[in-house]
Amino acid sequence: MTALASTLTIAGRRVGPGEPAYVIAELSANHGHDLAQAERTVRAAAGAGADAIKLQTYTPDTLTIDCDNEHFRIGEGTIWEGRTLYDLYGEAYLPWEWHGRLFEVAAEVGLACFSTPFDATAVEFLETLHTPAYKIASFEIVDLPLIARVAATGKPMIISTGMASLAEIDDAVRTARTAGATQIALLKCTSAYPSPAAAMHLRTIPQLARTFGTPVGLSDHTLGGTVPVAAVALGATIIEKHFTLSRSLGGPDAEFSLEPAEFCAMVEGIRTASAALGSVRFGAGVAEEGSRIFRRSLFVVENVRAGEPLTARNVRSIRPGNGLPPRHLDDVLGRRASRDLARGTPLEWSHVAGGSP
Repeated sequence: MTALASTLTIAGRRVGPGEPAYVIAELSANHGHDLAQAERTVRAAAGAGADAIKLQTYTPDTLTIDCDNEHFRIGEGTIWEGRTLYDLYGEAYLPWEWHGRLFEVAAEVGLACFSTPFDATAVEFLETLHTPAYKIASFEIVDLPLIARVAATGKPMIISTGMASLAEIDDAVRTARTAGATQIALLKCTSAYPSPAAAMHLRTIPQLARTFGTPVGLSDHTLGGTVPVAAVALGATIIEKHFTLSRSLGGPDAEFSLEPAEFCAMVEGIRTASAALGSVRFGAGVAEEGSRIFRRSLFVVENVRAGEPLTARNVRSIRPGNGLPPRHLDDVLGRRASRDLARGTPLEWSHVAGGSP
């Protein structure tokens, strides 16, 4: 079984702990079956700060069959209630003949472009486009033959874990490793569309990292950009979010997709959160050096002649911080001044007869 790397490299970009969060804009069904709209969406994702654009590679026939009995009709609890799977996927799928053009547009604007394959034919097709990575969707985490086929390409794999038990995640990771994958990341995901924030359980993110030793991120279907920022604070190194030019364009995924200005704000929040995490540190940092002056210290607050005692009346702990630290107050009181001291003098050991104790 192959060993797993602690980071991924996607199109030359390192992804994982210690690196800036990798932000993926998910195109999904937000192309509206209009290639020009899809191209504009890719360009807008770059402008909004994404690092990558992700496609989905399937057709209705590679995902399901055209059947409207009860097994193939979507039940209650989703925004697609009452539709057949074949009808939904017919509206949502990205024509395969568009993929090459969208890979080109992404390259023009500096985005990595890769996709989620849903069967072996999609993997074979994406290999002809030299995709730099693969994403395994949450619903496909139990399709171990598909995971093995993707792993055999040797490309980095990002696996969403929505609904998966710990045992199912372990099966997926073991299958990928056995088939040759060395670069695997896991995404915490809640497979509800949209997802309520209370259903996200982001504390799972560090646990996934500890359990599997892989980079971990978040595939997010909540409304807004707050949850991804919180995920980064908990250690997420990848954020995937659905992206649309405008929710008013409609489509199966529009309701839980971010528009460009919202996505940009989310990215800014992620970058700020990443910068704020820093490292474990105590004591003054570079940004704090100028604030040392506002600490308290021991000052002479009344004129004192040489030989006079230092008392609570003529020595106090006050701001600024130019004198002895306040912890020395008891060491100073009762001793005598070594020379004349004017009011407002920061106290030093040389001012105290006998010096430091």
